[in-house]
Amino acid sequence: MSCTIEKILTDAKTLLERLREHDAAAESLVDQSAALHRRVAAMREAGAALPDQCQEDASDMKDVSKYKPHILLSQENTQIRDLQQENRELWVSLEEHQDALELIMSKYRKQMLQLMVAKKAVDAEPVLKAHQSHSALENKELRELLSISSESLQVRKEDSMDTASQAIK
Repeated sequence: MSCTIEKILTDAKTLLERLREHDAAAESLVDQSAALHRRVAAMREAGAALPDQCQEDASDMKDVSKYKPHILLSQENTQIRDLQQENRELWVSLEEHQDALELIMSKYRKQMLQLMVAKKAVDAEPVLKAHQSHSALENKELRELLSISSESLQVRKEDSMDTASQAIK
C-alpha cells in the first residue's frame, strides 16, 4: 500500500471538514438545548401566573392543564436528555477526530523528513543537526535535574542520619 503526500493531505482535509461539521452540530445542539430550556421556563411562568379572576374557570383549567404541562415537560425532558447524550457523543467523536488528525500530522511530518533526507541529504542535514542538538540539550538538562535530585536525596539521608545519631546520644 503506497502512501502519498497528496493522499495524506486529502485525508487531513477530509478529517478537518468532518471536525468542523461536528463542531457546528455540537453548537446547534447547544442552541437547541437553550431554546428548550427557555420554553420550559416560559411554561413554568405561565402555569404560575394564573389570574385570580374567574376562580371556577381557573380551577377547571388547572384540572385539565395540570396533565398537559406535565406530559409536555416529560417529553421535553426526554428530548433534552437525548440531546445531551448526542452532545456527549459528538464531543467524543470530536476528540477522536482530533487524535486522528494529530496522528496523521505526525506521520506526515515524519514522511516529509524522510523525503527530505532521501532527496537532498545536504538540505536536510541542518534540520537533522538541529534535532540532534536539541535532543542532546534536553538530555543534558535531564541529567542535571537527575543529579540535583540525587544530591538532594543524599543530603536528606545525611540529615536524617545526623538527627537519628543525635537522638541516640
